[in-house]
Amino acid sequence: MTDNHTTKHPLTLLGLGDMGTALARTWLAAGHPLTVWNRTAAKAGALAADGATVAADPAGAVAANGLVVLCLLDDASIDDVLKDVDLTGRDLVNLTTGTPAEGRARAAWAAERGARFVDGGIMATPTMIGVPEAGGYVFYSGSRALFDTHRAALEVPAGARFVGEDPGHAALHDVALLSAMYGMFAGISHAYALIEGEDIAPNDLAPLLSEWLGAMGFFVGNAGERLTSRDLTTGVVSNLAMQVAASGTLLRTAGEQGVSAELIAPYLDLMRRRLDADPAAHGGEDTVGAIALLRSGVRTPQGASSHSFLPCGRTKRP
Repeated sequence: MTDNHTTKHPLTLLGLGDMGTALARTWLAAGHPLTVWNRTAAKAGALAADGATVAADPAGAVAANGLVVLCLLDDASIDDVLKDVDLTGRDLVNLTTGTPAEGRARAAWAAERGARFVDGGIMATPTMIGVPEAGGYVFYSGSRALFDTHRAALEVPAGARFVGEDPGHAALHDVALLSAMYGMFAGISHAYALIEGEDIAPNDLAPLLSEWLGAMGFFVGNAGERLTSRDLTTGVVSNLAMQVAASGTLLRTAGEQGVSAELIAPYLDLMRRRLDADPAAHGGEDTVGAIALLRSGVRTPQGASSHSFLPCGRTKRP
């Protein structure tokens, strides 16, 4: 028989919160030799029974293996934990939640210390880790060579999706998807608030919401195509002028029901401002055009150019 531990890639994990612990248990269950460290030693000790080697300090944990995974509280925690640790020759995979700018800065920080670096964005909850059918995965970006070398081990807890050598892109993909999720949650919350106190059971509205939101899922692909082609008018069914005119009904209904419109008003206001900037130019557009206002970061003044769409070909950052 072959010793399972001799055939699986060894690695180190720093940080054993709920997510870190889920990652650790999954790697151990798959037979990967694992060294762990956590600021609260009891959490690391609990994994010893599952076969983990518990390091006394971060330096010892990093020295144990070439692949080092970070799952700490925040970006600042990385400096605190690794400030005096020799990272020469190590491969760092950072699964600590952060921003694109933090990912890029951390990649430069790792390079200065002689380490390869990949940043990650986990699209899963701890309960989804190690459960392939749950659909969780992790975005990775940075060193392609590092990712390719360790891909088999990285895919054990959840699917691995490499999204480019810009180390900020994993976090950017992560936040883009989460932002869309919270926008959806906001709309759903507003919908349930509207029926509160009426003779409409939330459980009766639930399947209707699911069905309607599923039908409106076409907007994702439609927006992507229009942002790529920069064509905002071909094939538009419900144009911006029509939707702005209809939005008053949503606001009046919220008022009648005694419901704050704070969750939906910002988007409705964005559409109105896009239309008001130049009704003749924007009235026949798809609502995707309102994204231009978000990218500019400022309110579009009356009479602004109708060509204020997303920057073209911006693939590199200063």
